[in-house]
Amino acid sequence: MMKFTSPLTKNYEFKRLYNKGKSMSTSCVVVYCRRNGSNANRLGITVSTKVGNAVQRNRVRRRLKEIYRLNEDNLTNGFDIVIVARVRARFAEYKMLESSVLSLMKKLNLMPGNSK
Repeated sequence: MMKFTSPLTKNYEFKRLYNKGKSMSTSCVVVYCRRNGSNANRLGITVSTKVGNAVQRNRVRRRLKEIYRLNEDNLTNGFDIVIVARVRARFAEYKMLESSVLSLMKKLNLMPGNSK
């Protein structure tokens, strides 16, 4: 379970993030973020049926959750974050997925430190 993060669950929350949030992408994932006015982060993970069957989608979802969980301590608080898996995420190795997500979070200033 994640310590500092609650889930994004409502469809309108996802839509607001897609329309009004900042986003960056790699070949494997897209990360959307937007300030939420609270002191905690909220996370949503989206894996389309294009990625594969239920087993493959859940595997990608578990990997993305774990990447987030392990790096949650380093994130800036007060953001809604949505991670969208692309089809290539299904074939990507864990290390590649991890570096993709972390580099995007740095570029979006979700992680303090040297942003590119």
